[in-house]
Parts: sequence; C-alpha cells; structure tokens
Amino acid sequence: MVLRTAESRRAIGTTEDRRTILGRRRPRRRSPVVPWLFLAPALILLFYFKYLPMADGLRMSFYEIRGYLGDQWVGGQNYQEIVTDDQFTAALWHSVVLAVGTTAGSMFFGLILALLLEGSSRVLWFVRTAAFLPVVTTIAVVAEVWRILYHPAANGPLNTILGWFAISPQPFLADEHSSLLSIMAVGVWRGAPYDMMIFLAGLAGVDRSLYESSAVDGAGTWRRFRHVTVPALRPVFVILITLAAIRGIRVFTEVFLLTNGAPNGSTEVLMTLIYKLGLQQGELGIAAAGSIVLFAATVILTVAVRALRRREV
Repeated sequence: MVLRTAESRRAIGTTEDRRTILGRRRPRRRSPVVPWLFLAPALILLFYFKYLPMADGLRMSFYEIRGYLGDQWVGGQNYQEIVTDDQFTAALWHSVVLAVGTTAGSMFFGLILALLLEGSSRVLWFVRTAAFLPVVTTIAVVAEVWRILYHPAANGPLNTILGWFAISPQPFLADEHSSLLSIMAVGVWRGAPYDMMIFLAGLAGVDRSLYESSAVDGAGTWRRFRHVTVPALRPVFVILITLAAIRGIRVFTEVFLLTNGAPNGSTEVLMTLIYKLGLQQGELGIAAAGSIVLFAATVILTVAVRALRRREV
C-alpha cells in the first residue's frame, strides 16, 4: 500500500514537471492587434498627409477648380490640355534627359567610388563618410553653393579654374545649351555618393573565392571585374536604376532654386511646370492632371523594371 502511494506521488510529480516544462517552452500567443497599435500613428499620418491628398488630386484632375464659385466637372479635358501642351512636351523631354543623364552619371561615378573605397580600413571609413556628406546636406544649401560656383563672370569660382587652362568663361546656367547639363552635373555630384553606398553593400556580398579562382586561371583585373563583379552586382544595378530614374523624373528643388526653368524654358521640367500651373497661374485642375500623368509614368517605369528583372531571373 505504501509502495503504491509513493509510486502514484512520483507519477503525479513527473506529470506536473512535464506540464511545467511544456508551459515554459510554449511561446506566448500575442494578440494580432498589438503590431497594428504600434503602426497606427505612422499609418494615420501617412493616410492624412499622403494618400488623402493624392485622392483629392485625382478628383481635382477631373474638375475646373474655381475657388468660391464651386468646382465644375470637365471630365478628361484637363488631361487633353496638359498632354497636348507644347510646354508639357518640352518639360517631359527635359525631365527624361535629366533623369537619364543623372542616373547614368551617378551610377558610373558611384561604382568607381565604391571600387576605390571598398575595404575595412578606418581611413576608408572616414573617406566614405566625407564622400557621403552631399547626400545628407540640405538641397537648398547645395543649390545655393552651386549657384555661386556657376557664377558666369570671369572671376567666378569655376571660371577661374577654367582660366588656368586658357578656357574662356562659360555662362553655365545662363545659356540655353549648357543650363540643363549644369543642373545634371549637380544631380550627379549629389547622387553618386548615395549610389556608392549601395554598391559597397553589394560588393560586400560578392564571393571572394570567385576572385581567387579567376586569378588562378589567369584572369586580369578587367576580366575579373567584367565576369565576376558586374554579374554579382546585377541586382544592385536594377535597384539603382529604378530609384535613380524615379528621382530624376521627380526632380524639383535643384531646378527651382538654380534656374526655375530659365533661360527660355530650357530647364523646365515636369515638376516646375506643374508648380507654375497650379500655384502661379491658378490652373489647379490642369496641374493636378499633370501630377497624375507624372505618377502614372513613375508607376509604369517601376513595373517595367520589375518585369524585366523577373524575366531575367
């Protein structure tokens, strides 16, 4: 009788221990509401300051905005006017040229900087930080500094340097043929460090054994770069092309502060044209239609790049 009681107590104790262990191992079930509570402030701000204005802009693109007289429905007339406008066509061309030039230039110089500054040395870390400063500097300050550098007089900073090589003073922002290229140079100068950091992250993931194997096979520096580095960085190229192209199409602050579309509309881009139509000429409906067209172009560009990327994979 005593033995049976002891065995039963031992069995009960073992069962309780197992339940305790299982209880400790079993993860606590968290309520699915908790993550949404943390996200709620950001989602509310995003909805109120981003998606709600976008929806209102889409509504305005189908109306003639008349202030206190009440909005009047015009259907697709605003889209027809903005698409057939010569200024819009010229601004679209300038935006495409600026986006392509800025994207190509910033990626080219960003890749060179990444190859030169790749490594774990503290000196390289300091140089990378110094090279990244243009990205974090306020664009208004950057534009003002470059406006001073582009001073067209002979004693301007850049013209002084050109004078050392017996080159005549250049008008830069004051000439129709050089103004867009001058703005493009500012975009490349500011975008190259950002692309450099993305390339550095991509280079960190390249398998070093591939370099060693190719070196053993007799491949030189250029062949290792062409057959090892470039294929490994292909996803990085896709991301940078997408981001840089969208950034180039939506450029506004640099153009607005440097030239505001002058001289003679040679640097007019979509964003500055939309700004002038909406806030200077009061054509809010047409400006909203232009914004929707720009948004659609951005979406099409993003989807096209992702589709090409999936096809390659």
